[in-house]
Amino acid sequence: MSQIANMEAEVSVLGSVLLDGTLFSELDVQEEHFYHAGHQQIFRSMKQVAELGQMIDLVTVTTNLGDAITQVGGTVYLLEMASSVASTASMKHHEQLIFDAYRNRMAQMSAIQFADNPTEEGLDTLIGHLETYRDVGIVTQDKTTYDHLIEITEEMCFPTTEQSGFCTSFHELDDMTGGLQRGELIIVAARPSVGKTAFALNLAAGHARNGGSALIFSLEMGTKQLLQRMVSAEGYIDSQKWRNMAFSETDYAHAIRAIGTISEWSLHLYDQVRTVAAIRSTIRKMMRDNPGENHMIIIDYLQLMTPPNKNVRRDLEIGEITRELKILAVELHIPIVLLSQLSRGVESRQDKRPIMSDLRESGNIEQDADVISFLYRDDYYSRESRENTSMEVIISKQRNGPTGTVNLAFHKEHGRFGNM
Repeated sequence: MSQIANMEAEVSVLGSVLLDGTLFSELDVQEEHFYHAGHQQIFRSMKQVAELGQMIDLVTVTTNLGDAITQVGGTVYLLEMASSVASTASMKHHEQLIFDAYRNRMAQMSAIQFADNPTEEGLDTLIGHLETYRDVGIVTQDKTTYDHLIEITEEMCFPTTEQSGFCTSFHELDDMTGGLQRGELIIVAARPSVGKTAFALNLAAGHARNGGSALIFSLEMGTKQLLQRMVSAEGYIDSQKWRNMAFSETDYAHAIRAIGTISEWSLHLYDQVRTVAAIRSTIRKMMRDNPGENHMIIIDYLQLMTPPNKNVRRDLEIGEITRELKILAVELHIPIVLLSQLSRGVESRQDKRPIMSDLRESGNIEQDADVISFLYRDDYYSRESRENTSMEVIISKQRNGPTGTVNLAFHKEHGRFGNM
């Protein structure tokens, strides 16, 4: 049975779609590829919901099934199907297992038919069927190895002056990293109030200013508060003035100009999305609705995210989150900037510049991240509060590039970074 049917894979694929309805459009599998009659009926119902232009979820699928819900195992079965999915990241792999079982099943059926009527004509029919089934669901690469080698040769012989990643507007940082690279998980870590949210907002502003699309998932601040900070940075307005609204005429003029500029950016902020599944769904919808844009993702911050599965060990929960985000970055070919808190261990050292071991639950983060950078500024640990100071961006890990430190100007009162 395991060779001609894979019930676990069928449950996983359908359960993934129940968790994230946007995944249905990514499926290549069709109704006839499922072995279980109930699963065929559930898939058919999902397809009907999608054709009606509705979001696929447990409620819409159950409603569409109507009285037929009892034939597929009832609402309880659909609930169990959705809750059994640990991660939707494996959906495409499990879809291939369904195709494997379907090919084996149809090949076996054709062989039995031939055995019942072993004629020369029947043999030709069998061979034709086997060749047809062999290609069902097979994923082919868009480019061959030879195509990639030709592309590499052309890039070497005719190099472009353009950097490979998305520009951050910070020249030294772009020189060291080549910009924010597609498919990479980029960690930005710092102690509380050092300026990691301000740095992330500056990255988003720089990307949007260059015509890119920035999606910011904030788990700590509301959208309005984030926009106030972006207006302060863009308009050179003291961010403390938002507390009592004590703005000067110059502030008003700068704010109006800044608001006009920001309103033209492709900037999308979300403050109610807390799981990787919800983030994945939101990004996929944005990319589907705006296919031609260069999307960059910022998540603020890691330790506030809800893990896919509750675990007694926090490091395992963090590991699940970073692993899924890395898979998402590769799958959607986008850079994901993930902010992270540092442990208090840094406070006990004489040199308080962060190192890898200062990352909370650092083992999994180090393994999954392509780039790990730390933010550090001297005045954070001194009583002197200067208006303008410098921020060190310490790149401690870069999978495909050098490590080192970049110094940026930091205007604390505006929350704005600049080149030194």
